Amino acid sequence: MKRKNFFKLLILTGALAAILSACSSNKDMEGMDHSKVDQPAKQESGAVEGQPPTGNMEVLTGSEINLTAKAATLDTGSGNSIPVWTFNNSVPGPQIRVKKGEVLKVNLKNELPEPVTIHWHGIPVPNEMDGIPGVTQNAVQPGETFTYEFKVDDPGTYWYHSHQDGVNQVDRGLYGSIIVEDDIKTDRDYTLVLDEWNSAGNMDMPGVDTSSSDSSDVDHSNMDMGESANSGTQSSVPAGHDMNSMYDLFTINGKVGEQFNKLLVKKDEKVRIRLINAGFMSHKLHIHGQEFKVISTDGQLINNPALIKDQLIDIAPGERYDIEFTANNPGEWYIEEHGTADAVKGMKALIQYEGSDGPKDQPNESAELPTLDIAKYGQASQAKFSLNQKYDLEYTMNLNTKEQKGEQIYTINDEVYPNTEAIKVKKGDLVKVKLVNNSKEDEHPMHLHGHFFQVLSKNGQPLEGSPIIKDTLNLKPGEEYVVAFEADNPGDWMFHCHDLHHASSGMVTHLLYTDFKSNFVPDPNAGNKPE
Repeated sequence: MKRKNFFKLLILTGALAAILSACSSNKDMEGMDHSKVDQPAKQESGAVEGQPPTGNMEVLTGSEINLTAKAATLDTGSGNSIPVWTFNNSVPGPQIRVKKGEVLKVNLKNELPEPVTIHWHGIPVPNEMDGIPGVTQNAVQPGETFTYEFKVDDPGTYWYHSHQDGVNQVDRGLYGSIIVEDDIKTDRDYTLVLDEWNSAGNMDMPGVDTSSSDSSDVDHSNMDMGESANSGTQSSVPAGHDMNSMYDLFTINGKVGEQFNKLLVKKDEKVRIRLINAGFMSHKLHIHGQEFKVISTDGQLINNPALIKDQLIDIAPGERYDIEFTANNPGEWYIEEHGTADAVKGMKALIQYEGSDGPKDQPNESAELPTLDIAKYGQASQAKFSLNQKYDLEYTMNLNTKEQKGEQIYTINDEVYPNTEAIKVKKGDLVKVKLVNNSKEDEHPMHLHGHFFQVLSKNGQPLEGSPIIKDTLNLKPGEEYVVAFEADNPGDWMFHCHDLHHASSGMVTHLLYTDFKSNFVPDPNAGNKPE
């Protein structure tokens, strides 16, 4: 659902910068080193005095951060200049890095023609800081500001994105990464944010106004998804929609293929690569030439992960996986997506050993390789929850895809939002949820706000490896998972599919604390659109 077209290309032919706009201090910061983020000169990828690079993005540190939502143009390096919405003139937006226990203050200024918010995906913030328009705050209007302030207690890899009309605004580029630093020492620390785009921007799709090709002059009133006949939720997706035809351009950190900055390493260095899926499609990534460990998922550490090689990491929308390897195989090696769609050729990065005359890898996107099963990975250890213990509440979420009046709707227990039944809890309750994907073709990456949950079983079988703690769990067609969590963060929290096409078409419910009373009063004139 991106408003991405060739009009800007006609105006900006030959543009070489990643973001062509009134770029501020983030311009030309590929491979930025953390210690040099305030320096105007471009920094090469590489560690300086032990500080690792992130790869192709600005890094913001400190207790107070300023983010400005504004329109810009993205040059992916594919010959397409795409009108985008950004935080601080870049897609992805700046990486925010904080230390455990710090209080983070983020000042959001909105210079877009539509209201926006920021949701801190995966971080258990206080409810009033969750960034959900109409639920925890009013959307931030054009020209206005809003300050988010919260303490970060859980190290890991997270991300932030708009939750106002997210099916459109995230699609346009309103997202970035946030790292809560842990005690794991590495020589290199790269972040790769995955996304999909439509290069032509001329799709006739719900929620997308293509009547104007200039994102700064668009009548955005047409972005309202409308209401479905039965539910009051946003209008549904056309039946039989094909994501591969909707999105024909895949990127890493806003770049296609060889245009992405190389990930430089030196022999024997310890390398960490953080994978974040900010798109609406799952991507299977292969790390060539390296034995590696998957050390965490959704920011939560995996117990004693084994070295693996030539297995695909299947990362669904909203998920994060951190991998780690020792650079002991000099040469040039690809990280690339595997699949049959033409667009997968764009989702690749190159690991390059400095000063090496080793082998030069060749891409092989079509090779069939096994996919890592995270439910059988790592080593078993003592966990907080088990399948057979007593729970205060047990709940089942049957997820499905249905056709209604020629359109697809996405249901939870046969209802679409806002008619879905909330999961009602009290603080301290132990909750077990069974999730079942009854859709025949659709995957559903289910994301719970404000909480982590432990995965107890997959398809009726208890997990065999490490305890797996997540905030986003992907269910493929026919799959069933059981998860458990403690209701330890009072509020009104969303639980929804992070393919936001599905969320905007009904697959949303709430985790509602009955002993919580919010002081928030929605403004009927704010244009709040929580999905």
